[in-house]
Amino acid sequence: MLYFAEIIHLLVEEMNRYYHQHVDRRQDGPSLRPDVTESEIFLFLRIIIQMGHDIRDRLTDYWSTLNQFATPFYSETMKRDRFLHILRFLHFADNSTGIDRNADSYDRLWKIRTIFDTVNDAFEKYYNPSEHLAIDEIIVKFKGRVIFKQYIPKKHKRFGIKIFKICDAAGYTYDMKIYLGKDRTRADRGVTATHATVRDLCKRIEGVGHKLYMDNLFSSPDLFDKLMTKNITCCGTVSPNRKGLPDDFRRRQFRLRKGDIRVRVRQNMTALVWKDKRDVYMLTNMHSPPAEGSFCDEHGNAIKPAVVADYNTHMGYVDKVDRMANSYGICRRTWKWRNKLFFHLLDLTILNSHILLKSCGANWTHRDFRLALVRNMLELARRGPPRPQRPRGRTPAVT
Repeated sequence: MLYFAEIIHLLVEEMNRYYHQHVDRRQDGPSLRPDVTESEIFLFLRIIIQMGHDIRDRLTDYWSTLNQFATPFYSETMKRDRFLHILRFLHFADNSTGIDRNADSYDRLWKIRTIFDTVNDAFEKYYNPSEHLAIDEIIVKFKGRVIFKQYIPKKHKRFGIKIFKICDAAGYTYDMKIYLGKDRTRADRGVTATHATVRDLCKRIEGVGHKLYMDNLFSSPDLFDKLMTKNITCCGTVSPNRKGLPDDFRRRQFRLRKGDIRVRVRQNMTALVWKDKRDVYMLTNMHSPPAEGSFCDEHGNAIKPAVVADYNTHMGYVDKVDRMANSYGICRRTWKWRNKLFFHLLDLTILNSHILLKSCGANWTHRDFRLALVRNMLELARRGPPRPQRPRGRTPAVT
């Protein structure tokens, strides 16, 4: 696993600190329980991962002795009350270090910032992504109270924490950024928030020659020009009213029939509109301009331009990663937002680790890798976390 060595110690330290702060506030509370150890964190995470393959209505059902529920794995790994104790006091930062919420430097993610940055840095450190990348947004489902909760009606999970990600064809998440609301400290006010998000996510892939795909939430001529200077070419759907597009695009003056294509070219930038069931507006600086005209097959179906076909092939990488990472998710409705985010990062780390293993020639499925990890974590609990090692080189991309 990519980040265990760096984070296990932090989890132990912050959980024990949080528990003792809780006990100090409640002097008449229950008797003091022993501190959580690194071995117990391994066992706790071992159970969490296994639960993703064994969904039940209540957490206590995993330790039930009823015939229809009885599974020795859970009680043999950790007692129920100890598991619930660790889950209750799962914590990722020292509460005493928080700053004023009204300060410009206030970080809304501070309670899990160290964990998030450590995981995100590990994703970049050990992998070299393939040529084609996609940037998109996903939602970590959460309906509770948090100031940066988002509502996106077109997503399957409509309420939750929005994360922007860059992923490649193998399903590897290379970089990500959580949307925390309006950034009061951003100096470049002339740049849109989505433009700034893409720019920040692309810092790690500059100068290599990647091809980046995005949808109309991000695409704009100005952004594509800026990324071209970093040796990143782009392709994506685009809103026809974007600043910098031709006037006839912005005014939507075209009256197209099925299969019609209209093209406008400016140096290395191509804007086109293609009529299928509805008008599709595209922007690209990685493709040659297609021919204008009307193109349908013998059955009257519109022939898809190469730009659109290429976009459809590569744009789904982020949604693919989201489906794979959530296929064994274990989040509960009543959990705090930072716990849900932590367990999403855990599932994402397991998926990325599996992709790294496949890139070395292993022929394991995602499921087999997770179950093998569950078995091996018992040995890790006995030995303790390995010491962090400096990587000798980055793993090549899966082709």
